[in-house]
Amino acid sequence: MSFDHPEQRVVSLKETASGKTEIPRSKRWMMQSRAENRSYQIMVAAPAEAPPPSGYPVIYLLDANSVFGTMVEAVRLQGGRPEKTGVVPAVVVGIGYQTDGPFSPDRYYDLTPMPATEYLHAPDGTALPAQGGAAAFLQFIEEELKPRIEREFKIDSSRQTIFGHSLGGLFVLHVLFTKPHAFQCYVAGSPSIHWNRQHLLLAEQQFVSRLEQEPLRIKVLLGVGELEKGHVSRNSDHARELSERLSAHSARGLEVVFKEFEDENHVSVLPVLISRALRFALRPEK
Repeated sequence: MSFDHPEQRVVSLKETASGKTEIPRSKRWMMQSRAENRSYQIMVAAPAEAPPPSGYPVIYLLDANSVFGTMVEAVRLQGGRPEKTGVVPAVVVGIGYQTDGPFSPDRYYDLTPMPATEYLHAPDGTALPAQGGAAAFLQFIEEELKPRIEREFKIDSSRQTIFGHSLGGLFVLHVLFTKPHAFQCYVAGSPSIHWNRQHLLLAEQQFVSRLEQEPLRIKVLLGVGELEKGHVSRNSDHARELSERLSAHSARGLEVVFKEFEDENHVSVLPVLISRALRFALRPEK
């Protein structure tokens, strides 16, 4: 058989390996926080669909170096058919770091409300990085990142979600308890509640006291892998217990869901949690 026409030419692996694969309709840039001059790699993907009159819903994704592509593809695939999937198109804003790896040591500082008193060393015995910068990180998100995103995209400020896993899940809960109006939907995957447990319990109590004075309309999804139940941190138990306590306040505007994903561990739970989170956060409006 002859391959005289260009469209019939066989492309070699060598030729295809030289190209780059990029996520459609996405871009990234670096930002420096004003408060502490910390560097963040911001990754943003916008839908192909035109924004609705109210603007796009938006998902702010922590540890974006690890799961930005997964989240964006899930939104793109499911958001294209809301009537079938129950997911509307949304802008995804990933907050990461200038690294080729999935995680940066800088996350220990940004995602923790205060330094841990029980966890001082990594499993290999090395000292953990600095911690306790969650307040400054939240200030960066609220005062610098959100305004820039809202200048570049038509955003529905009443449909903002924050998604974090592990220490990122701890940060999500910290934001929920200390500045609940910042987002309307909170997704905490395998949250490291053990890291700052006493501090978080106190923040939770203050949040509940606030609910008694000021009911809120907030959705919270807590997700863990089934295989996490045996871990010494007891994060799975802590998350379940937290969901039970918060569910007691459903009459004051809290919608709380706890989901344990069958046969998933601390890391493998991420893709299925992302899929479930989209249906939780991006339901079509009635």
